[in-house]
Amino acid sequence: MIASSLTGCTTAEPEPRTPLVAGTGAPVIIPGGPGDAGRTARPGENLGDSEARVTAADVRFAEGMIPHHRQALEMAALVRPRSSSPVLRRLAERITAAQRPEIAAMTSWLRSAGRAPTGHDEGGPPGGHGDYGGHAVTQEQENRLRTARGTDFDRLFLSLMIVHHEAAVTMAKQQIEDGTDRIMLAMAADVVSGQAIEITRMRRELLRLEG
Repeated sequence: MIASSLTGCTTAEPEPRTPLVAGTGAPVIIPGGPGDAGRTARPGENLGDSEARVTAADVRFAEGMIPHHRQALEMAALVRPRSSSPVLRRLAERITAAQRPEIAAMTSWLRSAGRAPTGHDEGGPPGGHGDYGGHAVTQEQENRLRTARGTDFDRLFLSLMIVHHEAAVTMAKQQIEDGTDRIMLAMAADVVSGQAIEITRMRRELLRLEG
């Protein structure tokens, strides 16, 4: 917004905000706290205000985080058939419970911002991490994870998921620094706090396995 500076007594008007209201069509998922499952918004429920003019940083965060989260879900789905560790199974459940609703929420947000999330929503193809691609687990690494079993799987899963979470934290911190949309800023803050806790837990378990 450009402030009015042509007259000494004129102040800039605040940018208008657009209320977000859940409709009766596709369900809107509201993410829970770190590690908690989300919930479906009630039709007509006021979801808060969205910035009238979102920035490129806001869109880039959502478009980059959706496929990043989707890869985490793919990795988490490998745990139960390949690992007997209760620690890893609980971790995979928390990842799924937290990140699936966030994908849906960011997809809904992109649509509300006029960005068609083709290839980025829950039905889109995996892969493609936008400007953050260098931080994601590579396809070769994910293939190695698919072939591992037992303790070898546990070590590799933890090592890769730590890297994956660290990339998400980096993306979220960038959004907090550059973004303006209240909803995306709140989601970025949740990513930083929730995934930082999980990184600490995963490092502790990896040290135990390697000890």
